[in-house]
Amino acid sequence: MAADGAAISASVHGRRHDVDALRVLAFGLLILYHVGMFYVAGWGWHVKSSYQAEWLQPLMLLTNQWRMPLIFLVSGLAVSFVWDKYPSTRLVGRRAKRLLIPLVFGMAFIVAPQCYYEALNKGIIEPGFLRFMGEYLTFRDFPGEAWGGEEQIVWTWNHLWYLPYLFFYTLLLVPVGSILAGPGRAIWRQFRGLRGAWIVLIPILPLMLYFNVVFPSFPGITHAFFDDWYAHAMYFTFFLYGFLVSRDEGFWRELTRIRKVTLTLAVVFFGLYMVSGDFLPDESSRWQNQVSALITYLNRWLWICAALGWGHCLLNKPMRWLPYATEAVYPWYILHQTIIIVVGYNLSQRQLGPVVEPALVLIATLGGCFILHEFLIRRVGFLRPLFGLK
Repeated sequence: MAADGAAISASVHGRRHDVDALRVLAFGLLILYHVGMFYVAGWGWHVKSSYQAEWLQPLMLLTNQWRMPLIFLVSGLAVSFVWDKYPSTRLVGRRAKRLLIPLVFGMAFIVAPQCYYEALNKGIIEPGFLRFMGEYLTFRDFPGEAWGGEEQIVWTWNHLWYLPYLFFYTLLLVPVGSILAGPGRAIWRQFRGLRGAWIVLIPILPLMLYFNVVFPSFPGITHAFFDDWYAHAMYFTFFLYGFLVSRDEGFWRELTRIRKVTLTLAVVFFGLYMVSGDFLPDESSRWQNQVSALITYLNRWLWICAALGWGHCLLNKPMRWLPYATEAVYPWYILHQTIIIVVGYNLSQRQLGPVVEPALVLIATLGGCFILHEFLIRRVGFLRPLFGLK
């Protein structure tokens, strides 16, 4: 969970190093994914390079079905580990400080350069970042085509959408968790008792329900919060799954035991996901749509099961790099997309070629995140809470 720092994985049985490591690796994958968005052909983004490649599409599709669900599931794990340490009001207050302060600061100053270069690239504004910031920070209305789909937009959260969504799910978890800890305890116990094939099949049933009930009214994922109810249903469910299974040793032993099976099936269902559009007609019947959705959700959940099982097997041990990375991951998450867009846009004007340019964008992104975190953010007291650090 990006907002919990080094303390999130302390469980009743000691530190869960695999949860910390999965969190770091999941957000590392997010950074690589957003670098890829600058170059993948046929996919819209804030700013694009002239060196776009279609061969990136399968690599991007390999992760984009389960990347964010995994992050929300790990976030649910993290909340579970501190659930009994604080009363609900204090827990919500801590979440507000760790999530909403970085969100507001990030929208005002970190995301702003992304908006500037996107609007500049579209020819909507004239060059001049300081003039743009003066208008941006005083809440000037920019036309909707500047950086979104609304008629008038002032600020946007771009990649920081995860923070308000996570805070919203924490608010929802307060009553839901209380019910599960009381009258719904049997449901909690039964879910943690899933074994074998049921650990794969039962968790996708709510996803199929959302496909049939919520998706028709709210198709796709918008990151616009108020009209994103399909995303909310799906992401909160994964967040809740993490909360439910966090401290059940039997569930984690089972995920570890079947890790080879889930990984093999994940590869198989990714292949089916990639070709399902070829063998299903354009005007699919209802049952064909159900088959397509089932393939999609099995592909999504199997990759998550494989990641959790292999992570628990290989990563649940002290590692020298992990404490530092656990602290660094939140500032890196906040910074990375702005660095990609600022560096990528300016390098794309120089026609450096399809090898040199992406290599420099990746190096600058990783290097910029490291330098800003190591030598500025973590060492300056008033900056730390602005980037989610204690």
